[in-house]
Amino acid sequence: MIDVPTLVEQARQGRPRAVARLISLVENAAPELREVMAALAPFTGHAYTVGLTGSPGVGKSTSTSALVSAYRRLGKRVGVLAVDPSSPFSGGALLGDRVRMQDHATDPEVFIRSMATRGHLGGLSWAAPQALRVLDAAGCDVILVETVGVGQSEVEIAAQADTAVVLLAPGMGDGIQAAKAGILEIGDLFVVNKADRDGADATARELNHMLGLGEAREAGAWRPPIVKTVAARGEGVDEVVEALEKHRAWLEEHGELVVRRRRRAAQEIEAIALAALRARIGDLHGDRQLAALAEQVVAGELDPYGASDRLVAGLTTG
Repeated sequence: MIDVPTLVEQARQGRPRAVARLISLVENAAPELREVMAALAPFTGHAYTVGLTGSPGVGKSTSTSALVSAYRRLGKRVGVLAVDPSSPFSGGALLGDRVRMQDHATDPEVFIRSMATRGHLGGLSWAAPQALRVLDAAGCDVILVETVGVGQSEVEIAAQADTAVVLLAPGMGDGIQAAKAGILEIGDLFVVNKADRDGADATARELNHMLGLGEAREAGAWRPPIVKTVAARGEGVDEVVEALEKHRAWLEEHGELVVRRRRRAAQEIEAIALAALRARIGDLHGDRQLAALAEQVVAGELDPYGASDRLVAGLTTG
């Protein structure tokens, strides 16, 4: 039997084992999850969430680790949610707790957790919003969400973060690829990592040109800055933090922060409601009814829309 109130209180005190236990309950969709979320609700809404996205090989994990160091120098408690590709066998996170982040493993003010995407194409685990809430309630000042690079679907990070950071690297054709993937539309800040390589300046210029082509901004609107870094050596990382703080101030000044968070909450509510409906469809009654309706559609006795209406009616009255 899990003592949820005690577990939540321990997590609020920043105890790593309690935080880890709560996130495990989230990942496993445990029966206690409703009680956990209700208990955490009054203590959330304080953390600043930064999403980091980009193609594989641009140095997301190295950049995340460097940002953790920079924020710790500022005295911030930091949470890291690293969303990894799912193992096709176990459903677990293939990359574990990220070797590059082990420098922070003994720091009690840093909490690092890897989560599996569980096949979710957007690069974020379905449980990520609730895991973020756990880290928020645990007193993290900043939460960094690092996602897998999965092309066009990567844009989902924008829905989960207060600020979305897009990482690119020279020599990878990232400028053109970013435009194709629609990533330019979601970036609040662009980071050209591995800037000690040839082509870094050209990548930054190309990116700046593409951002200019897409500009149709109102007066006072945020224009995403471009910062060059060598994350492996910590170069340019302080400038990234400075740009992040400027964007946070802009969000608060223009009321955009609360708008983004309300949109995020609405999407989370919708996802939970849809999951509940799918669960009802999947129960024995729903499964039999669905099979019967499918048979009628195949026989031409019923069209798919009519069948869907009957299924929904059965779910709401059953």
